[in-house]
Amino acid sequence: MKPQDIENIELQYLTLDDYQELKGAMQQAYSSMPELFWRENQIKTLIDKFPEGQVVIKINNQIAGCALSIIVDYDSIDDIHTYEDITGNYTFNTHDADKGDALYGIDVFIKPEFRGLRLGRRLYDYRKEICEKLNLRGIAFGGRIPNFHKYSKEMTPKEYIDKVRRKEIHDPVLNFQISNDFHPVRILKGYLEGDNASGEYAVLLEWDNIYYEKPTKKAATKKKIVRLGLIQWQMRLYKDLEELMQQAEYFIDAVSGYRSDFALFPEFFNAPLMAENNHLSESEAIRELAKHTESIVQKFSEFAITYNINIITGSMPEVKDDLLYNAGYLCKRDGSIERYEKLHVTPDEAKVWGLQGGTQLKAFDTDCGKIGILICYDSEFPELSRLLADEGMDILFIPFLTDTQNGYSRVRHCAQARAIENECYVAIAGSVGNLPKVHNMDIQFAQSMVFTPCDFSFPANGIKAEATTNTEMILIADVDIDLLRELNQFGSVRNLKDRRKDIFELRKK
Repeated sequence: MKPQDIENIELQYLTLDDYQELKGAMQQAYSSMPELFWRENQIKTLIDKFPEGQVVIKINNQIAGCALSIIVDYDSIDDIHTYEDITGNYTFNTHDADKGDALYGIDVFIKPEFRGLRLGRRLYDYRKEICEKLNLRGIAFGGRIPNFHKYSKEMTPKEYIDKVRRKEIHDPVLNFQISNDFHPVRILKGYLEGDNASGEYAVLLEWDNIYYEKPTKKAATKKKIVRLGLIQWQMRLYKDLEELMQQAEYFIDAVSGYRSDFALFPEFFNAPLMAENNHLSESEAIRELAKHTESIVQKFSEFAITYNINIITGSMPEVKDDLLYNAGYLCKRDGSIERYEKLHVTPDEAKVWGLQGGTQLKAFDTDCGKIGILICYDSEFPELSRLLADEGMDILFIPFLTDTQNGYSRVRHCAQARAIENECYVAIAGSVGNLPKVHNMDIQFAQSMVFTPCDFSFPANGIKAEATTNTEMILIADVDIDLLRELNQFGSVRNLKDRRKDIFELRKK
């Protein structure tokens, strides 16, 4: 399946209603062992014992992959064991939610037609998240080595694994698991009966939960961490749209590699493409640029799916009913797309380009909570972000484009004010460099940053992270959403709760 054919991706708990489809999917995934599929009573037992551990990924309401897990005592993993041992002869009586301290992966697979979309990574990420949520010390499972049969006459399993780790041999399963931060512990002989491709060998693979805390009688607060990836974009000339999007994908790949939840691009990041129309007037050139917007959004949506990251596309010119707007898109990793608009255009944008102000303002639901997006000049109007805060916004993203330092300072200081007054995180990302062959886009000044409220749980200066001024780079920062909840209730000041609504009100028309 191609990314552009995907309408929706959902991670769901497995139910018995899924069984027949699950059976067919498993037979396709394990075509070399068509008789080794889970029976309905076994799936029912897993769901009854540990519903959170059994999940499926559905694309366009069709099962694309599955992950099954149990919780076991870590000491039982430490011993040499077989698949039959760890599953209790497939009865799963080894599952112990009360005394177990490790998540054991029973099965994970992706249907052949959905491979290449990085869906397996989503399943592994879900396991990591549930491991952290349940405060388990780690994840373990016996990993197959399906290409070992090709080398079994010339090397031992240990030699084979060493060569796979050194990239001398490609093993699709083991390579994938190692790339997802699992490390080999030992060889398990006779692990899965009938797995001839692996010579019935498996590799015990483990992932350590660095947040694990041994159970105590003290109360502990679970944190919700969101990782932001800001792209400080270098304005440079590009041969064509394809070359520009290759650079965009490079940055998305980079921030996704750090498991970022969001990638934020600047306002008008695609302006270099106007160079090919520099012979036209500024207003005509930007309307030509607007012709690329639809294909750029589609490409970003594909990137969001394949790199498992929510992408805020900055902004682009867009023509609607023959009027020119400055608009952007939130391309979510579940395949859905939402649009936002610049509501306040600067005098220069109206005069030179003929831009119109938009009319849409709303907070967006994401898998990391509610977010707001304001484009550049909009951040200088505090009413907008306050309305978004009233809708439950936790993170405000501001893609911007400023040519001079004083213009940047307006955005920067207003953005920091928004973080304080709305008790939220604010991320701003801009472009740097020069475009001498594009009228009205000669120079850019930027320093991308992440701002926080100013209180004891946050940086004293309200700055979580900052990029180097006028340098192309990415900025990665983690923000803790639960700290905002604590601030709202127990902060030194409570800007949202202490508003004098008895003497004023703010509402959208």
